[in-house]
Amino acid sequence: MTSYRAAFDADVSFANGGGLTAQGFRLGLPSADLDEEQIGRLFVRHLGLALVSEVRLRNVRVVEEEHKGSPGFTRASGTRSSDPSSPLVDLSHTIRDGQVTYPGLPAPRIRAHLSRADSRQRYAPGTEFEIGAIHMVGNTGTYLDSPYHRYADGGDLASLPLERLVNLPAEVFRLTDSERRGIRAGVFLDRDLRGAAVLLHTGWNRHFGTPAYGEPAPFLTEEGARHLVEEGVALVGIDSLNIDDTSAEAAGARPAHSLLLAAGIPVVEHLTALERVPPSGARFTAVPPRVEGFGTFPVRAFALLP
Repeated sequence: MTSYRAAFDADVSFANGGGLTAQGFRLGLPSADLDEEQIGRLFVRHLGLALVSEVRLRNVRVVEEEHKGSPGFTRASGTRSSDPSSPLVDLSHTIRDGQVTYPGLPAPRIRAHLSRADSRQRYAPGTEFEIGAIHMVGNTGTYLDSPYHRYADGGDLASLPLERLVNLPAEVFRLTDSERRGIRAGVFLDRDLRGAAVLLHTGWNRHFGTPAYGEPAPFLTEEGARHLVEEGVALVGIDSLNIDDTSAEAAGARPAHSLLLAAGIPVVEHLTALERVPPSGARFTAVPPRVEGFGTFPVRAFALLP
């Protein structure tokens, strides 16, 4: 059978250090009109490379020839269990009175609107209740951003379809030993991510509640966000301060928020315990209350393990 193949040299660098060089590599192509970026993605997926930071191809030639090699790398899908008895992993931070989530934003105030002592006057002897009150900004604890958070005409919390929030196949990317703060598109090239909750495990959650949490933290680059939009992911989550770079060098730009939320992809920030979730095979859920005219709100995010 005649097919198309690309011959090229390649240099690959990895987010956690090290690299790979290939000379005269030959790779089967689905068609002859792929550009170098598309061929690079196929190369990464063919070899099953994880945590790729950058791929550079040289001396690329596309030839028509008899197919002689392997059919190519195919990642086996993890078994994704819907068994309700499977272990659950809580991926949310606890919200406490006075607990700062994002430096510069007010901490929540948790009080009793009606105390148990005061309620005794309203009910029969031996019957008492407490009605609590909480005053907080939407960006508290582990929370979800809807498109309305970024865009005045974007969908608010009440408009979010449950299909984008509940029982999503989880794809976790381990980036705890990355040498860069910015997470680039190459990290994602070894997996099929359509319809998945992409969860970025940076390990930054270890600083939550401390001054160090507000320091320059890991983030998703514009290039990485654009790739996830193109892949058709359902949701993106991160266990870091922000999905975007909040350092002074970023000058207030928020490309990851802008791209993801423009595409209707919810963002969950300040996750925790992602080390307990396998790279593939778990299911992810994060649902905020159905509030109209509101863009962000805390969620109880969790994973159902396979």
